[in-house]
Amino acid sequence: MKAKYESLYQINTRVWLTSLAEKLKGPAALDDIPESALDALKAQGFDWLYFLSVWQTGARGREISRRQPGWLREFHETLPDLREEDIQGSGFAVKNYVTADALGGDEALKRLRERLQTRGLKLMLDFVPNHTALDHPFVESHPEYYVEGTEEDINRAPQNFIRLKSGGRERIFAHGRDPYFDGWPDTLQLNYGSKASQKAMRSEIMRIAGQCDGLRCDMAMLVLPEIFQRTWGLQADEFWSETIATVKKTYPDFCFMAEVYWDMEWRLQELGFDYTYDKRLYDRLRDRQAEPVYLHLKAEPAYQNKMARFMENHDEPRAAAVFDLPCHKAAAAVTYLSPGLRFFHQGQFEGKQKRISPHLVRGPREAKDQELASFYDKLLPLVTSDLLKEGKFTLLETKRAWSDNYTNVCFLAFTWQRQESRSLVVINYADHDSQCYLPLPFDNLSGADFQLTDLLSTACYRRAGNDLANQGLYLDMEPWQVQIFQFEKASAAANKVDKTTGPADSNVFNNLSCS
Repeated sequence: MKAKYESLYQINTRVWLTSLAEKLKGPAALDDIPESALDALKAQGFDWLYFLSVWQTGARGREISRRQPGWLREFHETLPDLREEDIQGSGFAVKNYVTADALGGDEALKRLRERLQTRGLKLMLDFVPNHTALDHPFVESHPEYYVEGTEEDINRAPQNFIRLKSGGRERIFAHGRDPYFDGWPDTLQLNYGSKASQKAMRSEIMRIAGQCDGLRCDMAMLVLPEIFQRTWGLQADEFWSETIATVKKTYPDFCFMAEVYWDMEWRLQELGFDYTYDKRLYDRLRDRQAEPVYLHLKAEPAYQNKMARFMENHDEPRAAAVFDLPCHKAAAAVTYLSPGLRFFHQGQFEGKQKRISPHLVRGPREAKDQELASFYDKLLPLVTSDLLKEGKFTLLETKRAWSDNYTNVCFLAFTWQRQESRSLVVINYADHDSQCYLPLPFDNLSGADFQLTDLLSTACYRRAGNDLANQGLYLDMEPWQVQIFQFEKASAAANKVDKTTGPADSNVFNNLSCS
C-alpha cells in the first residue's frame, strides 16, 4: 500500500553505469547493476528510484553538445580531464522514447523494473513535453508537430531558430525554450497549438506509462496555454488534465511529478499532478532566513502533501556546495522532515560538490564528507520511519524567551504524531544562538514527567509536564542546531529501558531511548 509520504532517490543512470564499467573493465548496461546495489537502496527505505536519462539521444545533439563554448567551459570545470566520449548529448534532447542501446534497450529496462518490483521499489523516468531532439522521427514524418519560423524570425533571433531538411525540403524550426531565455540549440519546439501534436505526445506518455510507475515531467508549466501563448503567440488547449486522466484510467496508481517554477505549483496540482517541485522552499532555505520558511510551511496540507522537497537534483548546484555543513544539516532536517515527497539525489549523502551536467556520462572523483555522511545515516532512518511516512504533521509557533529577545523567530519547530508515537523537531535556523519557549500540542501533559530523547545524539532531557503545559518547552540552541526528540512519558521510557534488550521493530522512534 502506498505510504502517505514517500521518499525518492534520483540516479544519474549514464554516470552510474560509466563508473560501474570502470570496475567491470568493460561496458555496463542496466542488467549489470548489481543486486546488492538495489538491495542497499531498498534497505535505506526509499519507495522510488528515479533513473535519469535512459532514453535514446541522437548524433545531432551529441555534436552540438561537443561544440557549444559555454557548455564546454562547464564540462571542463566538472571534469578537468574531459574526453570527447564523456559528452554524449543531453538526456533532455530525446531522439526517441526508447531505452538507449548502450543501456541495453527496452528489454533491459523491463528487467530492471521487475527487479525493483520484487523489492517493493517503484521506477520513475523522465518525460520532456516541451521539445524533442533535432533528429526525432517526427521531424521527417510530422514536421507540422513543431513550431516553424520564418526568414524574418531566423534573421532576428538566429539563436532561437534552425534550418533543417524535412519532407524533402528545407524548413525553419524553432528551438525549444522558455519565455525568459534563448532556445536550447539541441532541441526543437513542439507546437501545443496543434491538436495533432498534443495527441501524439499523449500517445507517447501512454506508451511509456506501461514501462514505469511514474514520470518526472520536465518544465511541465511550459505547455500550459498561458505560458505557451506568452512564449510563442499561439493559442493552445490545456494538455495535462486530459493526459493524466487518460493514463490513470489504465494505470490508476501511475504517478506524475512536475518540474515547475514561477509559483505555478498549485495550478499543476489542480490539473492532476501527484507532486510538484518545491523550489520555493529550497530558495528560502538557501537564503538562510527562518521566517519565510515558517510561512511557507503554513500552507494548506492538501498543497504541502503534493510538494516534492529537495536540496539538490540534476538541475540545481550540489547542496554541499551551496550550504556549509552546519546549515546543510539544518536545511536537510527542514526539507526531509516536512510532509510531501522526500527527494534525494545521488551523491548528496556523500557531500559531493560538483554538479554533473546531463550532457555528461562521467562524473568526477570526489572525496566523501564523512561527517555529512554520518548525519544522513542518522537522518534517513527517521525520514523513512512509519511515523514520518504515515503520521500527522503539526507546525508550531514559538514565544519569546523574554520580552526583548526576538530570536524566537529563528526557530522552526513541528511535531509528528501517529498512534502512541510522538516526535518533536526543533531547529535554530540562524547563524547565532537563539532562545524561545515552545508551546506543545500534546494532550495530557499535566501531572506527569516527560523524557525527550534526541535521536541524532541520544542526549536525554527530563521535563515536568506541568511546566510544559503552562509555559512550553524552553529552548536555548546553538547556530543551525537540530534536535529530533522522541517524546514520551518518563515512566514509559524507564520501562522500555528495563525490558528491552535490543530493537523491538524497525521503527527507530520506538527503539531509541535514554539509558
